[in-house]
Amino acid sequence: MAAESAFPLGDSFHVFDTTLRDGAQREGITYSVADKIAVATLLDELGVGFIEGGWPGAVPKDTEFFARAADGELSLTTSTLVAFGATRKAGVKAQDDPQVRALLDSRASVVTLVAKSDIRHVTRALRTTPEENLAMVADTVALLVAEGRRVFLDCEHFFDGYRFDRDYGLRVAEAAAGAGASVIVLCDTNGGMLPSRVHQTVAEVLQRSGLRLGIHCQNDTGCAVANTIAAVEAGATHVQCTANGYGERPGNADLFAVVGNLATKMDMPVLPHGRLTDMVRVSHAIAELANLVPDTHQPYVGSVAFAHKAGLHASAIKVDPVLYNHIDPAIVGNDMRILITEMAGRASVELKAAELGVDLTSRPDVVSRVVETVKKREADGWSYEAADASFLLLLRREIARADGRVGGTGDGSADGSEPEDSRVGPRAAMRPFTIESYRVIVEHNGVGVAKSEATVKVLVGGERVIVTAEGNGPVNALDSALRQAVVAHYPQLADVELADYKVRILSGSAGTGSITRVLVTSTDATSDWTTVGVHANVVEASFRALVDALLYAAGRQTVTA
Repeated sequence: MAAESAFPLGDSFHVFDTTLRDGAQREGITYSVADKIAVATLLDELGVGFIEGGWPGAVPKDTEFFARAADGELSLTTSTLVAFGATRKAGVKAQDDPQVRALLDSRASVVTLVAKSDIRHVTRALRTTPEENLAMVADTVALLVAEGRRVFLDCEHFFDGYRFDRDYGLRVAEAAAGAGASVIVLCDTNGGMLPSRVHQTVAEVLQRSGLRLGIHCQNDTGCAVANTIAAVEAGATHVQCTANGYGERPGNADLFAVVGNLATKMDMPVLPHGRLTDMVRVSHAIAELANLVPDTHQPYVGSVAFAHKAGLHASAIKVDPVLYNHIDPAIVGNDMRILITEMAGRASVELKAAELGVDLTSRPDVVSRVVETVKKREADGWSYEAADASFLLLLRREIARADGRVGGTGDGSADGSEPEDSRVGPRAAMRPFTIESYRVIVEHNGVGVAKSEATVKVLVGGERVIVTAEGNGPVNALDSALRQAVVAHYPQLADVELADYKVRILSGSAGTGSITRVLVTSTDATSDWTTVGVHANVVEASFRALVDALLYAAGRQTVTA
């Protein structure tokens, strides 16, 4: 193992990642060789013990990956690269089997072999005899070990097979171990086991054989992580996982949940010192390489893994965050978040304001106003749960109102709750800019081409600016016109881009007249932020969210009450 001393538990416990092999079987994932190198590098940075890179000889892309890795394109400082393959074919000598030869040619120092351990699969799928299958396992392991490779054996369908025949799977495991395999991995290939069954089986096999056991669980019952932990509790010392639970069908045991549980619940330092805080970063980076959106609700690493909505929770968290967090989020590189909804109470607002850089501890008047406003707007369809930037603008406005000021830098919103907040009014002079009016025209030329044109009238820097712009739709045209109108006074807005745009119908029974809620995510060179707009007119809802996005960017600063 590369840099074995980096692991607090040494070789006595393995975290084995198979994102690049089993995880790649998830629908929608297609890694390029460059992607595989990048994912392996991230896993090495996290500090997993072993990285299964794929099946050389069976998958051309995997053959190329191992060749490029061996030639220096992949430099692992902590992890060990593993090649995956099958035992020799029936009736073929191991040294003559091209697939076995490809495993040696991969130059990987560790090989995982998969073997049938359910006698029904041996006779029906392999169409060979139980004894020949045992010989296939022993011969292949012996050859690889003789060639200097470390071998792990994946006993495919072990748990299902063990329920049918308690002896044959054990014979397969013992044949591999007798030939030199160092770890026997029991696989819940169909993903149908429950934790109690996994624990019982692992404990029995360990007692009967004394072999070093590993665990590989699919997630078809939603129990892959629980089954993996149950196996460890029963004596398994090698866990196979995939980043973010990627894998065939519902997936595999999630690497980050398994490692998080082992490290924080079982006091097992399975990663090198200091690496646990990289979990969120690595999880999201791998999702990006897989071209998948990170799962916001994923344990430990999801963006809402430590998010709190209920006011009762927030009140307790204000006293002590431990009361409603199962661990300190920072341990795994995450953050606690307070979600602002109609459930929010005074504590929620205070904590969320602090999260956004606004101290309201001595402003109960502002807190009361904000709580009342949020509850009213939530009833009308507004949601600040995912729109921190719009909520910050609301905070600024309520602080200004409570202080009797006409406004302040960054004050204002396009929420439309009071016309003077988003149009010309007494607060206009103190805001970055104020919308006077806008107009959108959509023209269809009769041959399938529709053009959108938007005109906005804005008060900015003491001037009245009128800009007209075209776009590929009304929202795009409005965005372009608004940006052009204010960028001369706020050059930083030139770097702001629309990253995401979501529309939700809130009252579907009204058909095309339904209330719509629009969430806009914007980004620049340093960060991203989300704003919200609500209206029966989807263009107006979109415009409100766009205005908030630019108001936030133009007036970004830490505000204190």
